[in-house]
Amino acid sequence: MDKQDWSAKKVWMEVVPEEEQDLYRQSGFGERQPFGICPALIVIDVTLAFTGSKSQSVADAIREYPTACGEVAWDSLPRIARLLKLFRDRSWPIVFTRNDSIDQAFAGSATKRVRSKPSPPSGQEFPAEIAPLENEWVLEKAKASCFFATPLSSYLQVQKVDTLVVCGVSTSGCVRASVVDACSHGYTTYLVDDCCFDRSHFAHCANLFDISAKYASVVSLAELEALCLSHSPG
Repeated sequence: MDKQDWSAKKVWMEVVPEEEQDLYRQSGFGERQPFGICPALIVIDVTLAFTGSKSQSVADAIREYPTACGEVAWDSLPRIARLLKLFRDRSWPIVFTRNDSIDQAFAGSATKRVRSKPSPPSGQEFPAEIAPLENEWVLEKAKASCFFATPLSSYLQVQKVDTLVVCGVSTSGCVRASVVDACSHGYTTYLVDDCCFDRSHFAHCANLFDISAKYASVVSLAELEALCLSHSPG
């Protein structure tokens, strides 16, 4: 595995004291995992409830949706759209998640019987910029992690996925919980830092640092695009 390039300082590393970064470097934390041969993209909870209906400050956004993250959400949307195109161009699996509308204990269930799905409640719609395509799975989840009490792991096994690329919201909440579970399930995991957002800049930065040290390879969209060049079809 490649070592974390501690000399290439990222914005989220600026909140971490230099002496702590040095200790982590000496202890060997932050090794980068090899990118696999069958990746899938998980887009965590990028719905209007977390973005708001337009770009505005957090203080204004939470008047519309108490969970909205404000301008950082809308700054991230064009990059998430680029990330989606990267996977769509290669026909790699994409899964969107959102909160289960009735907060049931077991979400994401499926049967052979075809059922009409009601429209999602207000706030659970996806912004047009990153809306799922007809053939892309929208997984509803009852808890923070997209793995908890859902059929996601079985789906990934059927698709023979060996690497998960994660983006979305919030970095300190559902993204972190999902990344930790992805690691626990044995997947090589990549988190795209500039395609994630959080209402707290400090929480965003601190969690990216901790995730990078222990659970996933944290890379920028540009770094991930470079990695994917070697996996281009044909």
